[in-house]
Amino acid sequence: MRTAIVGLALVAVAAGTGGYRAGQAGLTAARLGEALGLSGTPPVAAERAEAAGMPTAAPVGAASPERVLYWRDPDGKPTYSAGPRKTADGRDFVPVRDDGAAPGAMTASAGPDASAGGAPQRSDAAPAKRILYYRNPMGLPDTSPVPKKDSMGMDYIPVYDGPEEEAGVVAITPGRLQRTGVRSEQVSRRVVGRPLRVPGVVRLDERMVSVVTTRTDAFVEEVSDVTTGSSVRKGQPLVRLYSPEVAAAGAQYVIELRSGGAAGSGGAGLKLRNLGVPKEEIRGIERTGKVPTSMTWTAPRDGIVLERSAVDGMMTEAGNVLFRLGDVSRVWVVADVPEREVGNLRLGAAARATFRGLPGRTFEGRVDLVYPQVSPETRTVKVRVGVDNPEGLLLPDMYADVGIDTGAGEAVVAVPNDAVVDTGSSQVVILDRGEGRFEPRPVTVGVRGTDLTEIAAGVREGDRVVTGANFLIDAESNIRAALSALGAQGQALVPTAEAKP
Repeated sequence: MRTAIVGLALVAVAAGTGGYRAGQAGLTAARLGEALGLSGTPPVAAERAEAAGMPTAAPVGAASPERVLYWRDPDGKPTYSAGPRKTADGRDFVPVRDDGAAPGAMTASAGPDASAGGAPQRSDAAPAKRILYYRNPMGLPDTSPVPKKDSMGMDYIPVYDGPEEEAGVVAITPGRLQRTGVRSEQVSRRVVGRPLRVPGVVRLDERMVSVVTTRTDAFVEEVSDVTTGSSVRKGQPLVRLYSPEVAAAGAQYVIELRSGGAAGSGGAGLKLRNLGVPKEEIRGIERTGKVPTSMTWTAPRDGIVLERSAVDGMMTEAGNVLFRLGDVSRVWVVADVPEREVGNLRLGAAARATFRGLPGRTFEGRVDLVYPQVSPETRTVKVRVGVDNPEGLLLPDMYADVGIDTGAGEAVVAVPNDAVVDTGSSQVVILDRGEGRFEPRPVTVGVRGTDLTEIAAGVREGDRVVTGANFLIDAESNIRAALSALGAQGQALVPTAEAKP
């Protein structure tokens, strides 16, 4: 135990004496670190040199005005040294200078002697940009003056002096692309739409409702055996009426026919038609030459009896409704659409209606009217959908679940929903420029469908947009923009090899 303590004391004294002599002789921390075996990655070597009390500044009066940051393996292996060093086969490590020149860059005529220890020559054909510093590959606020790896083994990214090759373009290495799972898809013209689910109610088509009435006072002699809800056919007898005015017009018409008047002509025949006498009754007068005591009024169309007011023996005045008939072969489904969705509606849009009382049945139709009024109580707009009802299954006032297709109904420039990054105040897509280059592009969004989003402006047909991992690329772009905005301030914060706390 005593021997170990004495040994540690001697090592400390030797380190202190070595640091003092190194300072007197103007030796750099790199050379003394090489002598003490303090090699490895540049940051570790620098920390060990400083811990040993060695200076890190370049020697005064050095032949080259360019400061050497560190030395690296001539074969490009991830081996670094804080000072000059040789490989196992006797070759010198390559110095990396502060001017950012590519380490070991050779001219086209460089031969074996250059790699065997000769001074490396800088290429005049393609001078490299000066590297300012290296930043964390995951965007963390961490920089390094020399190449470095993070805790996951990812290389730090060099930040070069001068403007970027392409403003706003983010470059990502193939390895990172594979790890992050970036996917892209070509922009094309497609139909964008989504079903809008709203409630609705069945209504009769107002154009297919008729009433049976008289245009003069009359007495009801007999009513046919039909009631409210009964189905009737066009021409089916409904009620027999006696009207003194109709009887007088009929007698006059018979006199005109016997006097040689043509059928259907003359004042009496026109008066019968104006009084609403059915054509069948007028033809009967022309055929028999007699006026019947009462005449039969028939159904003007197919449908169901919506209302029956006629009663045997009653007197009816001109204009009173005796029957109201409705044709239900085609009905309306009137849906209530929220006010915020009105802009997505269009005339002719396909719609589908289902009914709880008719499970498994779907009735299709199209939007034929958007009512020009908003309900102040519900803040909804009524939308009318015409639906065929040949079997008569849909009854007035039935509740319906309506799905209406929204969108333009024609092919537009569209991208998948996952391709749009919503920042809250704007929308952005990430363009895939190829070769690991990506460009955030603000866009104007149109209709958003179930799977697709219409792009009104910002991209064109044929562009490629990122559909997977686009949030990571957007974050990378924002970090790069922030670092660029810092400018000189960001560069001043970068630590150098000479800096000491």
